Amino acid sequence: MAKNNEKNLRIKLVKSLNGRLDSHIATAYSLGLHKIGNETVQPDNPQTQGKIAKIGYLLSVTEE
Repeated sequence: MAKNNEKNLRIKLVKSLNGRLDSHIATAYSLGLHKIGNETVQPDNPQTQGKIAKIGYLLSVTEE
C-alpha cells in the first residue's frame, strides 16, 4: 500500500473567467473551478504547478 506523503494545495478562484482566453478558461475548468469563490484541493505535482503558473493571476493558492 502506498503512503500518501504528497502535499496538497487549496486553490480558490478569486477573479472572473469572463473575457479570458479560451485556454485559460479550460485550465480553470480542468482544476474544477467554474465560478468565483469555488475551491478545490489538488495534489502538489508538476501538472498542477503548470496549471497554476498558467492562470495564477486568477487564483489564490495555499498549502495544506
